[in-house]
Amino acid sequence: MSRSTTPAPIRRLALLLAVASLAAACSVTGGHASTSSSTTSTTTTAPPAGGPTTASGPGTTGPSGGRVAWSACDSGFQCGTVTVPLDYAKPNGDKIHIALARRPARLPSQRIGSLLMNPGGPGGSGIDMVEQIQLPSAIADRFDLVGFDPRGVGRSTATHCSPHLPEIYDVDPTIDSAAEAATYIKVSKSYVDDCARTDARLLPHLGTQNVARDLDELRKAVGDDKLSYLGYSYGTSIGQQYAQLFPTRIRAMVLDGVVDSETTGLAGADLQASGFERALAAFMADCAAKPSCPLGSDPARVIGDVQAAAEANPIPSANADRPATPGVITVAMGQGLYSRTLWTPLARALAAAKAGDGSGMVDLADAYLQRKADGSYSNAFDVYFAVSCIDSTWPKDPNAVLAAAKVVGRKYPHLGEALVNDYVRCALWPFPAQPLPAVTAPGSPPIVVISTTRDPATPYESGVKVAARLAHGVLVTNEGDGHTVFGQGKACIDGAVATYLTSLTPPTGLRCA
Repeated sequence: MSRSTTPAPIRRLALLLAVASLAAACSVTGGHASTSSSTTSTTTTAPPAGGPTTASGPGTTGPSGGRVAWSACDSGFQCGTVTVPLDYAKPNGDKIHIALARRPARLPSQRIGSLLMNPGGPGGSGIDMVEQIQLPSAIADRFDLVGFDPRGVGRSTATHCSPHLPEIYDVDPTIDSAAEAATYIKVSKSYVDDCARTDARLLPHLGTQNVARDLDELRKAVGDDKLSYLGYSYGTSIGQQYAQLFPTRIRAMVLDGVVDSETTGLAGADLQASGFERALAAFMADCAAKPSCPLGSDPARVIGDVQAAAEANPIPSANADRPATPGVITVAMGQGLYSRTLWTPLARALAAAKAGDGSGMVDLADAYLQRKADGSYSNAFDVYFAVSCIDSTWPKDPNAVLAAAKVVGRKYPHLGEALVNDYVRCALWPFPAQPLPAVTAPGSPPIVVISTTRDPATPYESGVKVAARLAHGVLVTNEGDGHTVFGQGKACIDGAVATYLTSLTPPTGLRCA
């Protein structure tokens, strides 16, 4: 279930999820968490969408550290762009543009600097995030809040590599025959082939190490000697790579909903599946304990019945433009587990599907897939696969992924097989992998790592491992549900993290119940 931040394939129910969806970094089907669409207008200094360019546009800065030429965009916000190399091995070659938006500090006389932020994904828009997020007053008062769209995303030089997103998520993600396997691989290969044909210049350069190098250019462009950074979900992977590359250029760093980028692709998918199964168990227990829950005293049976019904025949949807296929059911369930705020809509949608109307499940799936009002989709999933397939090692045989998915499905029967199968795309990906190096960040200041005990998308254990591996990692444990927590009103977390960001005093040994 990936796509985070408002996802890789998600985000419309989401002003509800704001950060939680925005931060996702995994997928219900392997993909990512959703992100909300934005109505922010671009500024006249923003470059046109498209591929690499060879010259800086007006109002941009180069990789030598010039300042951003900010201009007013939406109410209270300023926008600008920074020009960076497409390929850092060829710094004088083709250039791409990174778009930013900032909300200036509310108390300029007490301003500390900029807080650069990423909501996750891969594929989430930091510009959307900065427009939506409500951080504690101590942060908004003293920092310019700066969101950026990473390379490939949104208002930055963006990829739009395939029109086949709905097809890959409508197909049955649990394989019961050779014919179903062949169909799944065929649909996936069509998606991948479109990407290779339409965006071969940009896609090989979307890996997280390049994004981390871009982040250092942004730090210089906003005028900060050292980086203050807040990363959610996949944004924690960006932060970790930055810390490894530039440990002494960090002022403060908060990683919430942590990706353990040292696992191989399939091992990471297995870990994600365990997180979603744990979150599903919490959802079912909560539902069974409430007389008002429409799934009754045995939610597991209802979920099994809905999945079996969709396998037999797609469930008609009276208020949607397509039926609820097995793929739709899986994606919808993953979306509903990203935040407790979605548990009630998920329960209602499952109850309606049990009664023969899959409309609610289609709506949840569309939110995850970031479907727009006009029926089109964002490019978040294109970025999700490009980054995921580059950053990790994967089998080259798609059948090896399908076989691994069967093993995971036996351990985690509700979502496990579908989640692993989503990464068949990576077995077919035509561009070479660039596996991320081990991250210890020697020489960095304390880095705060927040991990939630029942996080579906980035399991608690990942945060524990990353905090222990960092030379100066500080683990903060959040006991609870949902994907990410800082800035969502939990006083124990918000107060301690705000103190760290403003005073550089890390919350040692903190566990918030």
